[in-house]
Amino acid sequence: MVLKGKRVKVGWLTVLAAMIVVSIIGLTTEFSDSLFDLAGDHLWANVAWMITATIFVLMMTPGLSFFYGGMVRPKNVISTMLQSFIVMGFVSVIWVVFGFSLAFGDDIGHVIGNPADFFMMKNVGVDNVTGKEGLSQIGIAVTTIPLALFALFQMKFAIITPSLITGAFAERVHFSGYLMFMVLWTVIVYCPLAHCTWHPEGLFGMMHVHDYAGGIVVHAASGIAALAGAMFLGRRRKVKGESDKPANVPFVLLGAALLWLGWFGFNGGSSLAADGIAVSAFLNTNTAAATAMVAWIALDAVRGHKPSAMGAAVGAVVGLVAITPCAGWVTVGQSIFIALFITVCCNVATSWKGYSNLLDDALDVFPTHGLGGIIGTVLTGIFAYDFFARTETGMISRGEFFWNHILVLLIVFVYTFVMSYLLYWITDKIIPMRVSGWNEQVGLDSSQHGEAYGSETSSVVPTESDWFKGTEEN
Repeated sequence: MVLKGKRVKVGWLTVLAAMIVVSIIGLTTEFSDSLFDLAGDHLWANVAWMITATIFVLMMTPGLSFFYGGMVRPKNVISTMLQSFIVMGFVSVIWVVFGFSLAFGDDIGHVIGNPADFFMMKNVGVDNVTGKEGLSQIGIAVTTIPLALFALFQMKFAIITPSLITGAFAERVHFSGYLMFMVLWTVIVYCPLAHCTWHPEGLFGMMHVHDYAGGIVVHAASGIAALAGAMFLGRRRKVKGESDKPANVPFVLLGAALLWLGWFGFNGGSSLAADGIAVSAFLNTNTAAATAMVAWIALDAVRGHKPSAMGAAVGAVVGLVAITPCAGWVTVGQSIFIALFITVCCNVATSWKGYSNLLDDALDVFPTHGLGGIIGTVLTGIFAYDFFARTETGMISRGEFFWNHILVLLIVFVYTFVMSYLLYWITDKIIPMRVSGWNEQVGLDSSQHGEAYGSETSSVVPTESDWFKGTEEN
């Protein structure tokens, strides 16, 4: 409808106007005095490793786009991949302007950072992380990496988290509506969770609840938001006679391989140093992925299915999710148990017909990432205690340590689900989140982006007039 088209155009004009304002403000900012102070007391091995780890983590988002893009129908490959890829642009700008401040700025109420503290990367140079009061306890130990490098590393986590959500509502979301939701979700959900978990004065950290590399902040949060999205947007429309087979299984394998490789930076880099914890995380990450891939294939075979490339790819990613909450704090033997246990849980969840009948979580984001992150955090409350009992002063009892992890998971579930559902609702009132029936049957590649993947199209595509002339203008 014309009205909807005007709203979309106004939205894009607003984006352009915001970028213009940000660029003008950027002209007024000055260099941080520390930005070029390369004589600081840095451990250059840490710096080199963290630059490498940051690159690895960024690579995971294009990897995710291939992973998701290969799973959908041919008419939605480009749109699904772009939904992940575009986040690298939007979230990077948000993070530089005020996102990093919200997550790691001076504490406000133990739930959020001061948005003015690092506005436009003010005071973010090559000073040590330890040089900023209040940030000296970030990570497991005091490190000597530059604050700018820490901000860049954390940026990549902020990028991939909303990208994970897209798999739940694949093939039916309006691109402009998705972008608005993603921006709001990053600011209102991700940044407070990152602050509560990883800032030294954050609420969860003060409760001795630990998340090594994103079991809570990344996987549980994105999975819960995906669950809310699947509920809000409803089921995909089915076209009689149209195949729902994945468009490109080699894309899925390529995406899984890139994720596996990038996860070494995701988990290995979360020690914030080139140290033994990074090596332990590296070893546990690979072991968990391998364990889960083998277990997933075996579970499928036991149920009478042939060993599939899709199963191997999904299994490996589930193993990576499983070990993320505690990768640097557990033994390799424990990582095998954690991966195996969570793989069984996730495999059963994805094959449970009751879930698929209840919700159309297109790419099983909640049963894999959400459930994997939640159970992984529970197991962190069991297996990581010994590590912190040796390294933390004033450590609480084992029982309190465990139950605090359960309590935080309940808080995160309620907050993330309620706020995500509310943001879907608010966004839908401004820009419809769900595309029209005509858009959906033609495919989002064509209707949303004017592009096409390959030559495959639906064999039964009604004309636009048959759908109440309800297509949105882009």
